[in-house]
Amino acid sequence: MTYTSFGFYIFVILLLALYYIVPLCFRWIILLEGSVIFYFIAYKTGWWIILGTIIFSYGAGIFIQRIKEKCKEAAGQAKAIFIIMVILVILPWFAIKNSNFIIVYMLHREQIPWVVPMGISFYTLQIISYLSDIYTGKILAQKNFAKYMLFILFFPQVIQGPVPRYSQLSGQLYNGHIFNESTFVKGLQMVLWGFFLKFMIADKAAVIVDKIFSEPGIYTGYYVLVAGILYSLELYTDFLACVKISQGVAAMFGITVINNFMHPYFATSIKEFWRRWHISFSNWLRDYIYIPLGGSRKGKGRKYLNLMVTFTISGIWHGAGYKFIFWGLMHATGQIAGEVLNPLQEKMYAWLKLPDKIKKTAQRIIVFFFVMCAWVIFRADRLKTGISMLKSMFFVHNPWIFFNDSLFTLGLNWKEWIVLIISVLLLVFTEKRQEEDISIRKSILEKPVYIRWTIYIFAILGIVVFGTYGFGFNAQDFIYGGF
Repeated sequence: MTYTSFGFYIFVILLLALYYIVPLCFRWIILLEGSVIFYFIAYKTGWWIILGTIIFSYGAGIFIQRIKEKCKEAAGQAKAIFIIMVILVILPWFAIKNSNFIIVYMLHREQIPWVVPMGISFYTLQIISYLSDIYTGKILAQKNFAKYMLFILFFPQVIQGPVPRYSQLSGQLYNGHIFNESTFVKGLQMVLWGFFLKFMIADKAAVIVDKIFSEPGIYTGYYVLVAGILYSLELYTDFLACVKISQGVAAMFGITVINNFMHPYFATSIKEFWRRWHISFSNWLRDYIYIPLGGSRKGKGRKYLNLMVTFTISGIWHGAGYKFIFWGLMHATGQIAGEVLNPLQEKMYAWLKLPDKIKKTAQRIIVFFFVMCAWVIFRADRLKTGISMLKSMFFVHNPWIFFNDSLFTLGLNWKEWIVLIISVLLLVFTEKRQEEDISIRKSILEKPVYIRWTIYIFAILGIVVFGTYGFGFNAQDFIYGGF
């Protein structure tokens, strides 16, 4: 059962009916029961790993709080215990996600067939932030085990986030919500938008991306440019689709799940890109890695070193392998270079006397191109392959692929290409309006009911008729579900 399956929405409808039938004080129990059932159905093996992690981290939270209260004068002891607890929480994730890279590529031995719990990378971050916030006194440990379990397992965000903070989500989970038609309809809109992003853009782009990246020796030059652009769109719309579905389903229960994206490809610098991309994870890195390392408080040299360490950790979190570390270091280097060269850039723009709109457009194109090159490394099977693909993009010139039928031999015919292009243009238009602080969703809600539902019905029919299906959908098909 996945977020795009028919069974999932039958499950949601039944859970909604139960949620709004029972008294307010018991509604969190319905959410807990639903989350446990969802996790067990979606992931029948290995559930004991997440259960063991929940039990351990629940006890660790209470223990850290008691140690801090009793040992106020022994700050070093409390800190040591906190660090040990965090390491123990990290160990299952590290063993499952990274140990085989060490075993196979460094020790040259056979890999271990680990059972991989669904969402392990996300709930591990969630637990670390929970324990850290207890240690720093921002929150109190949750003493009710069932409520803590709900915080970790809340089913709309358990697969691939966003990564919630306890202070953001817990109160909403435990306090029952009264049915609100406006909030409910907004939730439906977000789910519908998520389906549009997934089926009309992400899965169409994936057909071509998979073809080119599966045969990098054959598809070189501008094929790599096409694949890089489409993968940038695929990854973004795939992840955003899952987040919108998560937000939409949660909103039906009256719960607000934080935004995870803010139109990242409109960024004018790498630093701004990371303020807009995977926001919950970026903020997590800032609050629990970058700032504790010293942030920018100890001079520029130390600041740049902290950025390198933070982005290296970001790369390791995304996956085991040199390519992920290289990808992280690319972004760190890009951010540092952007900061160092910014005065020179501003002088150049002033000398050219470019209007602000052209200047911004130029900056966005440069940032998108850099990010796209990094995504090529990220998507390639190996670091060596990714570098070779990028090299061919710059040195192999085959512009004729844009003028003959070459692009129509990659899995999409010309009609599907048209649907993909129109869908991308609709996404750009929508995000541009949102950048201007104009909400299309709000304007639709203000229309008469017959107009609203006409729009919804035509949108559903459009997705059903023109969407891309049949590529073996499951939880892992949401790309970030594999991290």
